[in-house]
Amino acid sequence: MRELTIISGKGGTGKTSITASIASLAENRVVIDADVDAANLFLTLEHKLIEKEPFQGGHKARIDIDSCVGCAECLNRCQFDAVFEKLDQDKKPTGKFSIDPISCEGCGVCAHFCPTGAILFERQICGEKYISTTANGPMVHARLGIAEENSGLLVSQLRQRAREIAKKQKIPLIITDGPPGIGCPVIASISNADALLVVTEPTISGMHDMQRVIRLGRQMNAAIYLCINKADLNIEASEKIKEFCNHNKIKFAGEIPFDRAVVESMKMGQSLVTYSPDSEASKAVKLVWKNVVEFMGDLKERLI
Repeated sequence: MRELTIISGKGGTGKTSITASIASLAENRVVIDADVDAANLFLTLEHKLIEKEPFQGGHKARIDIDSCVGCAECLNRCQFDAVFEKLDQDKKPTGKFSIDPISCEGCGVCAHFCPTGAILFERQICGEKYISTTANGPMVHARLGIAEENSGLLVSQLRQRAREIAKKQKIPLIITDGPPGIGCPVIASISNADALLVVTEPTISGMHDMQRVIRLGRQMNAAIYLCINKADLNIEASEKIKEFCNHNKIKFAGEIPFDRAVVESMKMGQSLVTYSPDSEASKAVKLVWKNVVEFMGDLKERLI
């Protein structure tokens, strides 16, 4: 079993659109949408939901008013101004305290130092995890609640679930649509991956963030491949990216032209290669996928 994670240094490069097409081209795989803060792979990959469960992330503190003795220990120790004194109907202090769940960072200090044990430190439901079926295999995805944290933990849980499914069903490949950037969710999506496909665009910000995410990938000891999306929008910048790959010994998987068919496929809720298999961008994505399989070596006989 091999794991390929598709990432980008920044948002808007077309990473998810490319992942949807690659997931449609790979005949036997598990695909993961690890961009849980803004999950949208399901919008362009036809699927049927078969399993759903809540995701429990971090903790939140809550004060049991009946047990609170008004010592203000929690108020004095909270570093996030999440504790406040309750007021009565006449807006006079009651000597009882409460915690704003939005301001609470879940550090647990108040619960630890409460002398009467009046503060409950409870795990919270932060989102939902899903398993769906698609034409070419299972899809593991999730939705994180608004303003919720612990997306790195959720990504790790999705990858673990995908490994279990792949092992049980003897599926040779896991494809992960990683989050943009270089933060905690990205680290969780590329740890122990066999290979990374970096999707970049020929812009100054695209090139800058591409280099950052490549440095991160190298720290994870993963094989790194790269493709340029919308490459014909700035040919000079695209050539510089190719030179960067050559100079830094990064395998170049190909370039994809700007194509209105990509937008139309998203509007129809389909991957590009499904909606418009003969478009120029679709042909380019197929070549990128063929090159990636060649780079990954032993997958060739099982996937193409």
